[in-house]
Amino acid sequence: MPVDQSLVGREFPPTPPLTVTEEQVRTFAAATGTPYDGGPAPATFPIVLAFDAMNAFLEAEGVELARIVHGDQKFAYERPVVPGDVLSAQLTVASLRQIGGNDIIGTTSRITDEQGVLVCATSATLVHRGAGA
Repeated sequence: MPVDQSLVGREFPPTPPLTVTEEQVRTFAAATGTPYDGGPAPATFPIVLAFDAMNAFLEAEGVELARIVHGDQKFAYERPVVPGDVLSAQLTVASLRQIGGNDIIGTTSRITDEQGVLVCATSATLVHRGAGA
């Protein structure tokens, strides 16, 4: 069943606050093969929060993760993420179109600190494969 077009523009609740630790950053860096010797987190670290926001969106809308193909991801920074930051992500469905029985879902996620100040914005394209795909 196609994703409902009325989702475009809808904001989902923010993720619970995550306190970024040095250990989390080191683990992420090791898992992604990114050198890390302290300081700011690797540039792709906000995907940790964006992925939590995406999973919450998919669950809320009953969309199966197994039918999602991640098509694109971009990051726009206001400042680096550093250990000690307390961050959360809020996802918005930015666009939705159907092509060949598949839903192409554009999302944006705002990664903010505990004062609500924007740290990083992400955008992603998700392909929700249709039943016959």
